[in-house]
Amino acid sequence: MKAILMTAAGSPDVLQPREIPLSELPSEHHMRIKLAAAGINPLDIKLRTKPAYYPDKFPAILGCDGAGVVNAIGTAVTRFTVGDAVYFCNGGIGDEPGCYAEYTNVHEDYCAFKPVNLSLRESAALPLVLITVWEALVERVNLQANQTILIHAAAGGVGHIAVQLAHYLGVHVAVTVSDDKKAGLVQGLGAEKIINYREQDFVEETLAWTAGKGVDVVFDTVGGEVFLRSLKAARIGGKVVSLLSIPLSLADTQLARLRNLSLCYELMLTPQVMHLHGERIRQRKILEQGAQLIEAGKLGVLVNKVLPLKEAAQAHCLIEQGGVIGKIVLGMD
Repeated sequence: MKAILMTAAGSPDVLQPREIPLSELPSEHHMRIKLAAAGINPLDIKLRTKPAYYPDKFPAILGCDGAGVVNAIGTAVTRFTVGDAVYFCNGGIGDEPGCYAEYTNVHEDYCAFKPVNLSLRESAALPLVLITVWEALVERVNLQANQTILIHAAAGGVGHIAVQLAHYLGVHVAVTVSDDKKAGLVQGLGAEKIINYREQDFVEETLAWTAGKGVDVVFDTVGGEVFLRSLKAARIGGKVVSLLSIPLSLADTQLARLRNLSLCYELMLTPQVMHLHGERIRQRKILEQGAQLIEAGKLGVLVNKVLPLKEAAQAHCLIEQGGVIGKIVLGMD
């Protein structure tokens, strides 16, 4: 089969097209999936430049997100049959092969039926961002109707899903974006307050929008100074949930404590990294719930660009340049 092998840590050039043999199913509960597409995430770029979880395992196949058709099943598989269309988040961090390939093997418990109203390519763009947003907003901060939230980088892969889910939950949504095109997109998804962070101070704008109180929740997808300044955009007793690991100075900690803030962190990879089977089943159920919302017209995904598998390195370059709206996927056709 054709695959993209990461031969070492480094620039996009380490992603090399190769022909490799099909592997055997790892267990009687595994399925072989003929992939139609693989989602590209900023995580992939981070793991290419610095393989944090399995630094010595090369060559590796990146790509956690995939969608395709069941091609073969183990003798104990009961949830699917050959020909079923599925989507999933699996592999791609070094422990087992990911989705930059024509085929991959996945445990049946980690797969969900793809949304019926999405193509396989669209479905491949969803798993990591959908699970991330669901865990952050529903499980970490327990977002409730009529609350207020500030979502950073709202037109990105994670951000545009977060805006939709928050809107669906009945939350008043403020966002940061960098230009008018992105502003128009997120307004159409349900954002009420649009802040162009290049021209406006997001803390001042958020405080003005909330009559000086601050928002109930800040969802930080950027990190760094954005995370630290977000401590002032949250209301007293509010919550800040971040996807990044940010060092806090004593002054930052004292500010968070003075304002009685709850600081939460979200890493959807934890169940995979720590081999938590039950937690991975829980994440699959998020995909199932997400599929129901998508089929009901409550959520959608924006695929910005589809590149052929052999152009994985180019896809990484596009994400590294920044400013991507929605998601980029690799198509296997």
